[in-house]
Amino acid sequence: MKFQVFRDGKAVNDFSLSGAYLFGTDGISIRRAKIVFSDGCVECIRPNPETAGLALLWPIEDFGKILLPTTCLPDRERPYILNVELARAKLMQITNRREDWSFFDNVEGLEEIAKQSQDLFVRAIQCIKDASKASQLADASLRKATIYSEKLAVRQGKSLFDKRRKSPGFGRGCMGCRVDPNLLAKPQYMDRLLESFASVTLPINWARVEPRQGHFDFSLIDSCMAILNHKKLVISAGPLLRFTEDQIPEWLLQSGAGFEKMRELAYQFVSKVVARYAQVVHRWYVISGLNAYNQFNFNFEQILEMTRAANMAVRAAGSRAVRIVEVSSPWGEYYATTPSSIPPFVYMDMVVQSGTSFDAFGLQVRFGKDESGLHLRDMMQISSILDCFALIAKPLYVTDVEIPSKQGKGKFDAEHAGVWHRRWDQGHQGQWLERFYRVAMSKPFVEAVNYGSLADGDGGAIAHSGLLTQDLEPKESLEVLKKMHLSVLRR
Repeated sequence: MKFQVFRDGKAVNDFSLSGAYLFGTDGISIRRAKIVFSDGCVECIRPNPETAGLALLWPIEDFGKILLPTTCLPDRERPYILNVELARAKLMQITNRREDWSFFDNVEGLEEIAKQSQDLFVRAIQCIKDASKASQLADASLRKATIYSEKLAVRQGKSLFDKRRKSPGFGRGCMGCRVDPNLLAKPQYMDRLLESFASVTLPINWARVEPRQGHFDFSLIDSCMAILNHKKLVISAGPLLRFTEDQIPEWLLQSGAGFEKMRELAYQFVSKVVARYAQVVHRWYVISGLNAYNQFNFNFEQILEMTRAANMAVRAAGSRAVRIVEVSSPWGEYYATTPSSIPPFVYMDMVVQSGTSFDAFGLQVRFGKDESGLHLRDMMQISSILDCFALIAKPLYVTDVEIPSKQGKGKFDAEHAGVWHRRWDQGHQGQWLERFYRVAMSKPFVEAVNYGSLADGDGGAIAHSGLLTQDLEPKESLEVLKKMHLSVLRR
């Protein structure tokens, strides 16, 4: 399967494949696929001839650069025109979302741009044999369709958010932030936190808490828990288990232990931490990202068993707090290239169907890095993926939200990570967050939305994503979230 690529009606000789992956009709990334650019075409080589779609970072005039999918297409000798297929997919998504969101009538103020995008696409199809002209018309259609889709998603989100805000739909801990334990003792850091949030997430790293087997260092967490409990904040803690190299003790990495022994050690660690803080923690992030990050290459059954054992340990340790199973990368891009991983919704369905006792799912949502799962998406895509969680009979916590406030370098360069309308700055970060929070919190099954980094340089995954500068000065985004939090609490 090939796609011709045009820019301003001219075939391109050079094209970046940032974020590119193939997916099937079930939305799951396709493994053992190869995507290359040569002779003006993106060529997709896959292990079977079934219909497939291509997703990749794509520039849109007056909108930015976002990860966009095509529809699923059958294989054929003649190349598709990528510009046309991306426009087709966006228009199809709009049609589906309008139906799902019950926008059956004209949407005031938006119908003209909607009609223009459709008319331009029809014209592109009518002259499909003139690839250059068709690509230009498709580009114009996609531009208008993307602007329209964003406005539609934001309008729907704002409407439902306002309704939910006026009813008892939000608890005190509905908006929170992850903090850096090493900065909590700084008065300025703590003051900014208390001014804006009633809920806080304290990270727990097994590698730091148990640097030697059987030798625990709780001193930093003890002091943080004491400070946060004294301030009467809603305290979340974790993840207790995350199987990435930086969160697994070195002694365990080198031990060569089998799965049974590893499960026993993990159970003991979770039990010890939970028993120590059971009286002050309201929510435990029990296990995080095992769908995507699997350092020990656990198999299907072992992933399930580790998830079950960790949740059992929390309850057995006497905690009555909410137990959250956290999922990474909601679109599942990683599955195409990461061995021993499971697509996110497959993992979630497995956990539910297995009878594992837990209370909610968490979903990490980060954008702003040229890395699988972190390329920027538009608001309609975000709203749509969140809607998928309505089918799972568990509440959802949106966690570790991060977006940059400044242009980055290397993998954080927006040209390869994604651009939203213009270059990132503090004001732009605030505007994006206001839209995102309204969309996310409009969903009745979303219990809370938690930001991932209070200050720059405090361990966030995305550069310059903090709500405070490294000097602990507030950014515009902090004021945006503070106002939104107050509006929710006052209702």
